[in-house]
Amino acid sequence: MKHLIDKLEKNRILTKEEFMYLIENRTPETAEYLFERARAVRQKYYGRDIYLRGLIEFTNYCKNDCYYCGIQKSNKNASRYRLTKEQILECCKTGYELGFRTYVLQGGDDPFFTDEKIIEIIREIKKGYPDCAITLSIGEKSYESYKSYFDAGADRYLLRHETADEEHYSRLHPKELSLSGRKQCLKDLKEIGYYVGSGFMVGSPYQTDENLVEDLLFIKELNPEMVGIGPFIPHHDTSFREFKGDNGELTLFMIGLIRLMIPNVLLPSTTALGTIDPYGREKGILSGANVVMPNLSPVNVRNKYLLYDNKICTGDEAAECRSCLENRMKKIGYDVVVSRGDIRTEAIKGE
Repeated sequence: MKHLIDKLEKNRILTKEEFMYLIENRTPETAEYLFERARAVRQKYYGRDIYLRGLIEFTNYCKNDCYYCGIQKSNKNASRYRLTKEQILECCKTGYELGFRTYVLQGGDDPFFTDEKIIEIIREIKKGYPDCAITLSIGEKSYESYKSYFDAGADRYLLRHETADEEHYSRLHPKELSLSGRKQCLKDLKEIGYYVGSGFMVGSPYQTDENLVEDLLFIKELNPEMVGIGPFIPHHDTSFREFKGDNGELTLFMIGLIRLMIPNVLLPSTTALGTIDPYGREKGILSGANVVMPNLSPVNVRNKYLLYDNKICTGDEAAECRSCLENRMKKIGYDVVVSRGDIRTEAIKGE
């Protein structure tokens, strides 16, 4: 088992069969060796720095009905909201004062926010905070829309592919959405020049180990700057409410594999990890992650942006959230830094 981890670290890829063997036969000892190597590789590029991303969840309206998502269109129990441009800018102001230099504008696929509105928001943020990066996470759009956001000043785009298997994709999404459409969006984003982020859920309904290997191979082919993965957690108002969602151990293993596969990737330790395990975000960092994403959204809307049940930190003020995460990182030997957190293409000198 260790020889396969060594091979992955050296070659940055394994065969489908080798990945399958690693995942199916993993043990706590194998996992610890993987995490040790992942930490060493991450340290070559990022030292002990942890990058902050300020999450602004600006709308929970969505025109889609993804079966796993708590803000799906058909959830009549969701309490809907939209932030105004002024509220979004206030979140940015608060974040800047707290040391955030990347804002992540995340929302459902909400037709209310036309390209013109999104462009205006991007320009206002860039005008007020020219030294900050803007990441968008607002779903599938046309090439022209993506290009207009980029030209307005957006730097990065998060669009998780969720699963690289077509049949599995169709079991997680309504027929209006397709894997080919999602892949085309990712291709468009890369072509335009964004920092691109993709990723997937671990333990989603009907997922197999083979699906996970296909996800790894797709990620390697895409070669994104960012990869966001987290455990599937069910939401009580979706058709997947009965599915089990405790997949933290396997999620950490996948983080370690991705770090060895793309050594300099920006890899978050997600809120979902912290939701299923009180020390989940720390474990994510110790598995090879190097990004955390505290919430900058107004406290009065945080418990309305629930993609899954029992989401943590919905009642914390932004300052509390940042301070809490900084202390958590310090306890495991890492430093939260004031930085845009761009990808590093060269190893740190002396490492």
